[in-house]
Amino acid sequence: MATILESEMLNYFTQLDNAEKSSVVKMLKAFIKFKNENPNVTIEEYNSELLAAETEFKKGNYITQDQLLNEIKSW
Repeated sequence: MATILESEMLNYFTQLDNAEKSSVVKMLKAFIKFKNENPNVTIEEYNSELLAAETEFKKGNYITQDQLLNEIKSW
């Protein structure tokens, strides 16, 4: 049995024309693809990544915005 949310989604979806339905399906596919490619990160993993990034910054391993813009121009 469909949940209230699923019923509501179906109700709205059936009111769309074919082009709109196609757009919604593409959007849903993009959400699912992103979800599958980017699994949830735990708080511990997130904090570890932040600490690693802070350590690299303190070591001077970064570029300025101006340096980045100049690099982009060379692409």
